Amino acid sequence: MATKQQIEEFVRQAHRVGQERLQLCSSGNISWKVEENLALVSSTGSWLTRLQAEHVAICDITTGVCIEGAKPSMESSFHLHLLRERKDVSVVLHFQSEYATVISCLKKKPENFNVTAEVPCYCGKEIPVVPYCRPGSPELAAAVAEALKDHDTALLSKHGQVVCGKNFDDAFQKAVFFEMACGIIVRAGEGNYLTLTDAEIRELEIFVSGKKS
Repeated sequence: MATKQQIEEFVRQAHRVGQERLQLCSSGNISWKVEENLALVSSTGSWLTRLQAEHVAICDITTGVCIEGAKPSMESSFHLHLLRERKDVSVVLHFQSEYATVISCLKKKPENFNVTAEVPCYCGKEIPVVPYCRPGSPELAAAVAEALKDHDTALLSKHGQVVCGKNFDDAFQKAVFFEMACGIIVRAGEGNYLTLTDAEIRELEIFVSGKKS
């Protein structure tokens, strides 16, 4: 079972959402794998910026059943699927952050989000776009799981963004940098921004990310 210290840390991390300006009211949800088969998930309808211990659900990752605590977020199915299938992941964050959500609602979405070095280095040089499915639906859970099978960041059409990471710092960094990229694209306007070339991205992979040439 989750410890008091783990729940307190989960609450502290939830409050970071406000510091990073990633959530509007009760939109968004987070999860954290604390044991091989146990995860903490924010409760349905909770405001992450003022989350308290009583708003935390303790869930079985394999069955998806809430073992103890509050009713988990309606999006808990894709959180738990990712935590179950991605052994390298322990945190999943999902937000309707302002600029990512604007991009998600565009008829013509960008094919390339690599406007700064931080995107390919941390978010991934390819950002999959998940077609619209009703929030909380099995169809959305399946689509998100498929999109993030080999990626760490995804855009959900008419919905927002979702990221996963090895820990909270890793996941928050991806969410913030992706939101920054979306902000640049929205402010610049269609066709009025530059993206990194394939050669520039490859150079970053070698000298920043440490990949072999």
